[in-house]
Order: sequence, then structure tokens, then C-alpha cells
Amino acid sequence: MCSRRTGLTGARTALERNHNQQGNASAIGLDRQHARSDTIPSFKSFPSFEHPGGGIRPVTKPPFRANLPDRPMPIAGVDLVEEILELKRERNAVILAHNYQVREIQELADFVGDSLGLSFKAAETDADVIAFCGVHFMAETAKIVNARKKVVLPDLDAGCSLSESCPAERLEAHLAEHAEKNYYVVAYINCSAGVKALSDVICTSGNAMRIVQAAPADRNILFVPDQNLGAWVMEKTGRKMDVWKGNCYVHVEFTRASIDRIKAEYPDAKVVAHPECTYAVRMLADEVCSTERMIGYCKNSPAREFIIVTESGMLHRLRREAPEKVFIPGPTETCACADCRFMKMNTLDKLYDCLLNLEPEIVLPEDIRARAEKPIRRMLQLSA
Repeated sequence: MCSRRTGLTGARTALERNHNQQGNASAIGLDRQHARSDTIPSFKSFPSFEHPGGGIRPVTKPPFRANLPDRPMPIAGVDLVEEILELKRERNAVILAHNYQVREIQELADFVGDSLGLSFKAAETDADVIAFCGVHFMAETAKIVNARKKVVLPDLDAGCSLSESCPAERLEAHLAEHAEKNYYVVAYINCSAGVKALSDVICTSGNAMRIVQAAPADRNILFVPDQNLGAWVMEKTGRKMDVWKGNCYVHVEFTRASIDRIKAEYPDAKVVAHPECTYAVRMLADEVCSTERMIGYCKNSPAREFIIVTESGMLHRLRREAPEKVFIPGPTETCACADCRFMKMNTLDKLYDCLLNLEPEIVLPEDIRARAEKPIRRMLQLSA
């Protein structure tokens, strides 16, 4: 296990500190280079934080057992699922799964949705532990809004090309170099805790237009880190912004040609694309929206077939939410669908291990966590 720096001052996980003591940890994180490209609970979904609200059934809190007895590694399949559920009860944990996780994890999770909405759902529970099945910045976000809960991530190497395109140190240097612009920094939620701490307000893909429209008229806006989402927001709002040159490697793999080909094969299908896609792809879409809004759009549309232009994990949730509809994965030039290699790093085996050992744990310096929480709270105020 490698170490990882988080935030502006080098927060480290509890696990990596142990490895540092052994002298075999290597620094990664903000400047990291990717080293490598009972019963099952009922499915629960909820509104995105573009539309805050929705209730939650509180977790029944069992006695917490700090020292669990030795247990054999369960075999794959039902035994592993049962062991994970038992560990979840013993740890008084809540399992969160992002929309892009594999089917097995989505079906096991207490909540499935977008990253910020999941973090606030966890805050409404009395769980002591959050097992976040997503990528690193999502687990950081959960820690930012759940300071007193232990947050664990099944695979610490589950990073994000978009988040890592905007390291906090580079953003801080950019703001200092262009201090005369007095930037109002709007940060897409897909960024590190350090970047959030440098921002004025956070946005999601669902509320980005509203947040930008609410920005002070006398301030220059710097939108980070996604250039495609930023361009789409400018198209929709007419508000000029300077945009950080970052992107999600999955969404930029969709091309006009690849979507044209699948449209020719399914001429009656509606094309639904995420705003992280390029302009050429967005121009082909019948609807451009966040993952949460995709669900409502597809449910309410009279169309029966939909070409979904986002990460492949979203197809599973759509099929569960709207089983009467047909969902076709948007292809790239090289693949019939689009898998995020980082999202797919999380597995049931790794989820079991992280609940058993309560690591890798996400740990943030309190000053960074508190500074990062402010722009999130400001977003909530502007979205109310």
C-alpha cells in the first residue's frame, strides 16, 4: 500500500502512517502518477443534492465491537455478501456506492447515488463508519461533512483523472499569480479536499448553472477542474468564466463518430449525455444532464430506448429504476461501453477487507476539512 497526501498540508491515512514507519511508503496524492491504468438490503435511491431532501431509515445501532474475533476469509458469492453484511452490523457502518460502481456493490449498498448526495445521506444516519465505494475525492467529501465518523475506502488507489488534473498546489499558485483578477472560484465537486479549501463555492453537475448564476456580478469566475462542464455552463448561462483545463478521461473518450454510429443502429433512441462530455458529443444529445437527472428524464420520457453517454455503471441503476425501458451503452472508439478503471478498482473482497480492518482510512487535517466544508455549505445556501 502506498501513502497518499491529501489537502494542502499533506494529510495521510492511518494505514499509510504504519507503512511509513516500516520505511516502504512512497509519496503520492496531489502529485500522484497513477501506478495502474440476514438478506441483501433492498435498493434505496434518493434525490441528488441538486434537489436536497428525502428521508432515510436510521441504522439500528448494535453494540460496537472494537476487537472482532478472527474469522476465515469467506468464499466468493453468497458467503462473502453475508460476511460483509455481518461486518456492517458489527461495525455499525453504512455502505455507500456511487452510480458508477459494479452491480454487486450497488446491490449491497445502503444507498446508491452521486458523491455529494451520498455524503449527506450518511450524515443523517447514526452509523459510526462510512464505507464509501467510489473514488478518493468522494471519500474525502464524506469525511468533510462527517467529521466525527470514520471513513474508509476499499481501494486507496481508486483515484480520479479529473480531480488529479487540478492539484491544490497548482491552483494555489495560479491564484497567487493572477491575484489581480480577484477570482471567485467555483469548484466542481470532483476535486480534492485541498482544492475545495481554496474555493468560494462548490457545485455539482446538477446545480452548476444555478451556482454560477448566483456568483457575484463584479467578480471574475475561475471554474475548476472540468473544462467541458465549465464550457457547458457558459453555454447555458452566458456567464463568461476562466476554465481550468481538466477533464474526465472516460467522458472525453466518447466521440461524435462513435455516438453517430450507435444512433444509426438505434434511430428511435434518445441520446442522454453527461455534461463532462465534449461539445461535439453534447451537440448530438437529446438531453445533457447529471446522473441523477438522467433517471427522472428517462422515467418521464415517452421514449422506450435511450443511449446513455456516461460511465457504464449508470446503466445498472437505470435498469433497476426503470425496468420497462431499454438502456444502450454509449460506445467509445475502442469499446462498446465506457468503464472507469478507477471506479472498478473497488470489489466485494476489498469492501470486506476495509470493513474488517477499518482501513484504508481517510484522515484530513481539521483546518483543511473545516475550510473545505464552508464552500459546500455555501452551495447549499445558494441551492435552497
